[in-house]
Amino acid sequence: MTRASSLRELFRSHFKTDAQIFRAPGRTNLIGEHTDYNDGFVMPAAIGAHCWIAGSARDDRRLVLRSENFGEAVESDLDSPSVRPAKSWSDYPIGVAVMLERAGLKIRGANLLIQGEIPIGAGLSSSAAIEVATASALLSLSGHDVDGISNVGRTKIARICQQAENDFVGMRCGIMDQFASLNGQEGHALLLDCRSLEFEPVPIPKDVELVICNTMVKHSLASGEYNRRRADCEEAVRILASAIPGIRALRDVSLEQLARHKKLLPEIVYRRALHVISENARVIEAGDALKRGDVAACGALMRESHDSLRDLYEVSCAELDLMVELANKQKGTLGARMTGGGFGGCTINLVDSRFTEEFRKNIARAYEDATKLTPEIYVWTPAGPAGPVAVEPASD
Repeated sequence: MTRASSLRELFRSHFKTDAQIFRAPGRTNLIGEHTDYNDGFVMPAAIGAHCWIAGSARDDRRLVLRSENFGEAVESDLDSPSVRPAKSWSDYPIGVAVMLERAGLKIRGANLLIQGEIPIGAGLSSSAAIEVATASALLSLSGHDVDGISNVGRTKIARICQQAENDFVGMRCGIMDQFASLNGQEGHALLLDCRSLEFEPVPIPKDVELVICNTMVKHSLASGEYNRRRADCEEAVRILASAIPGIRALRDVSLEQLARHKKLLPEIVYRRALHVISENARVIEAGDALKRGDVAACGALMRESHDSLRDLYEVSCAELDLMVELANKQKGTLGARMTGGGFGGCTINLVDSRFTEEFRKNIARAYEDATKLTPEIYVWTPAGPAGPVAVEPASD
């Protein structure tokens, strides 16, 4: 039995009716870290792990949500003016419903059974996946077009899901995660302009796999330091705007301009800006390298990215540095760096598929020997976008 069929049967056992099935992938980011909120460039890829939702429409305006992962059920009234975050998993689907309504997309009440296969807290965008899967389900069950939707429509949904996380959940994330989940393409990463939201599919060779290594640590200073980095970037723009008229974000500043006006900036603010501006250039170069099939050149840029995140942006940690160091010693490694916000979480590695199993075994053993922590290692190829999943008609 397929996962979709199994989920539909589970839904029938809970809700005594049939369901439609939807899913949305998580994502990893090959290169372009902490550039999204600076209107810069990123290169994410959707991964072959998804948030799945089985859903049916209701005749009233209630959302009945059940999470298989958390073993909990939550109800919410779409007509209630007092819907507030509960600081739990339910904030993500309820926040999406609230923001869809605010965007003028009237939705029906629904029964939703949510089942996630994306590791939670690993930096693989499990939160964006539940948002996007919820949006797909609610829009489709309410009669709005989802299957075959245009890129313009997908962009609107990505913005709504981002708004749910920003304004309802309270996390000031950029749009990369939701956008990648909605626009993923099999065998490709996406070279995304976070200002215009224009993107270009970039091919990943068929003999290269995305290997994500979870350090199994997440340091407590992550959220506060993330906000400090954003503040440093905003301060750089404020100061540089006096010398470079018309800039709106670090995206608008060249390396030459930054060097010319270096003395205007406090040292730490300069270093933050140097990372963002040089990282934007690396993303463009990495995209060009992959388009011409030069994975080695992309890998070299990934190493530069990690060094910059470690030394200039200072968001790496000992465990991430060790994981990257170990990866670079393995046969078949084409590129390795930390991915995500930092201070723990995962590394992303481009690995020649002939050596993937050897890579997994060697790096897991070496990391555990050094840290006494057992890492989780995931292997994926780039996946397709979020949307409905066809299943055979249910039998009575």
